Amino acid sequence: MEELVIRDAEVVDGSGGPSFRADVVVDGGRIVSIVQEAAAAGCQRPEARRELDAEGLVLAPGFIDMHAHSDLALLRDPDHSAKAAQGVTLEVIGQDGLSYAPVDDRTLAEVRRAITGWNGSGDDIDFDWRTVGEYLDRLDRGIAVNAAYLIPQGTVRALAVGWEDREATPDELDRMRQLVAQGLEQGAVGLSSGLTYTPGMYAKDGELTELCRVVASYGGYYCPHHRSYGAGALQAYEEMVALTREAGCALHLAHATMNFGVNEDRAPELLSLLDKALAEGADISLDTYPYTPGCTTLVAMLPSWASEGGPEAILARLSDDDTAERIRHHMEVIGADGCHGVPIEWDTIEISGVSDPALGDFVGRTIRQSAHARGEAPWVTARGLLLQDRLGSTILQHVGHEGNVRTIMRHRVHTGGSDGILQGTKPHPRAYGTFPHYLGHYVRELGVLSLEECVAHLTSRPAARLRLPDRGLVREGYRADLVLFDAATVAAGSTFEEPRKLPTGIPYVLVDGRFVIEDGRRTDVLAGRAVRRTTR
Repeated sequence: MEELVIRDAEVVDGSGGPSFRADVVVDGGRIVSIVQEAAAAGCQRPEARRELDAEGLVLAPGFIDMHAHSDLALLRDPDHSAKAAQGVTLEVIGQDGLSYAPVDDRTLAEVRRAITGWNGSGDDIDFDWRTVGEYLDRLDRGIAVNAAYLIPQGTVRALAVGWEDREATPDELDRMRQLVAQGLEQGAVGLSSGLTYTPGMYAKDGELTELCRVVASYGGYYCPHHRSYGAGALQAYEEMVALTREAGCALHLAHATMNFGVNEDRAPELLSLLDKALAEGADISLDTYPYTPGCTTLVAMLPSWASEGGPEAILARLSDDDTAERIRHHMEVIGADGCHGVPIEWDTIEISGVSDPALGDFVGRTIRQSAHARGEAPWVTARGLLLQDRLGSTILQHVGHEGNVRTIMRHRVHTGGSDGILQGTKPHPRAYGTFPHYLGHYVRELGVLSLEECVAHLTSRPAARLRLPDRGLVREGYRADLVLFDAATVAAGSTFEEPRKLPTGIPYVLVDGRFVIEDGRRTDVLAGRAVRRTTR
């Protein structure tokens, strides 16, 4: 007898088609049968060792978070309710060009310093891996939800070239190609870049194109955080489209939006650009989070020249008064590339977390508010915080536009991604609320998407991008990564005031046919594993 029958569920199967009532039988981690309207038709109803009454609940494929920063959180926090409670059953990590494999000892130490604000220092982690394959093997020991990995181009460049702003030599480019190929052979699904973060931003288009050719040869995809989301955003999108077309590589645009005042109501221009490329045969998808503020680190706002050489070089420049004044002028007057070419507005920069608990008074305040309270100029406050927190501070950047958010999420190649940074006292609520916020706010309350459309955006579309043949749909033979939610009550609990509140209306989540959320509570099940690219 099979393990589980989910009885009388309203199945929204991920295809975008209409829902239907059915009994769904799960055994051995897979969906073994789907019996539609069995009771109404007088048919013999399937039986199993356990029966779950799903009357009044929607059954959907588990949600796929196409842009996650859980690289260490998956290892540090077995509970991981931040994602499991949202119905997320698969995360794509290794984002924005910086993560923890492939590395050597030197590069690992540098990367850990550079992205402390994203993932913490890692002092509580045993970094017993160096290659992509070894990291995926570490995930296979058991994690809360499944994870796929993108090779981080910035880490690869740090390993082969260093943190200097220069072109790679032919030998260094060959080594980067080899590192990317090795990572793909070991199971990575593609390549990410952070082209406003050092050292990835130092790569010219030719270098990126060569790496994308390798990715294309393995059937992977390129996921860039491109060079600007502010001034020059459209040109930055055009650059990525052209680069991947030349390389013959699939493109997935990370947290694709149009931010800052210069881009208000300009989302249709972005979508027109993408529609033209799609009509010409380009393979493009994108992800967004359903909020207007962004989230990153304070040090990311600096101009790239100030970040050359890595964390210690940055701290040295900030410690020098003359150099610090140059940095201030670049940020406040010219517009640093770290701030997407737009002069920084300190009243939009809210500190969301610090590495040093003694600096906790900064959290929840904008730089301008803290500066006013201290009786000093905003740059003086920002510079002091960068030095005292040794670059570990995270920020919310309030520069988005609701109209752009809604317009982009309607597009046919859109998928969902939280871009969830789990560090800090007051992280962005998207880390805990992205998927229920789509369902509760944008589907039920605003009607921006239908329920069937939205579920497809969050399930089958990302599964197709990841080339997963047995995930993303409620189908016989597919993996039983499933979520049951109440469409009438599902909502994000997280807010900007209480960002770690868990969602409501999601009582059951299954990973590999096992309950990770049951009756609204996290179980002790660790059914997640690394999801590897398996075909070339």
